[in-house]
Amino acid sequence: MATKKFNVTVNGTTYEVEVEEVKAAGGAPKAAPAAKAAPAPAPAPKAAAPAAAAPKVAAGAGEHSVDAPMPGKVIKLVAAEGAAVKAGDVLLILEAMKMQNEITADADGTVKKFNVAAGQSVKAHESLVILG
Repeated sequence: MATKKFNVTVNGTTYEVEVEEVKAAGGAPKAAPAAKAAPAPAPAPKAAAPAAAAPKVAAGAGEHSVDAPMPGKVIKLVAAEGAAVKAGDVLLILEAMKMQNEITADADGTVKKFNVAAGQSVKAHESLVILG
């Protein structure tokens, strides 16, 4: 049987593979050709699991939620629970599309509860902080 050589790129690493064409009894090639590849790269080490977040709290009477403007990953909580903040004060840093975005308070108030933890991924419009 004839073999063919191909270069295959996987996750930025190029491998030379040799493929042998195998004919079935009816003369048609089989669906899965056999491949002989160069040594596979070691799997990337797993990132540390983000800290488990406390249960999410909804805004109560006289409180409101500051929501994520886009999906991303919480890098750092800047304000502390119970701290008084003014409109424009930074509450946390949200990384999205390789940029760090400062999430600020939209009104004066007190940080009642963080619904996220550093290292946690969030979806767009997900509640991040409850201000009261």
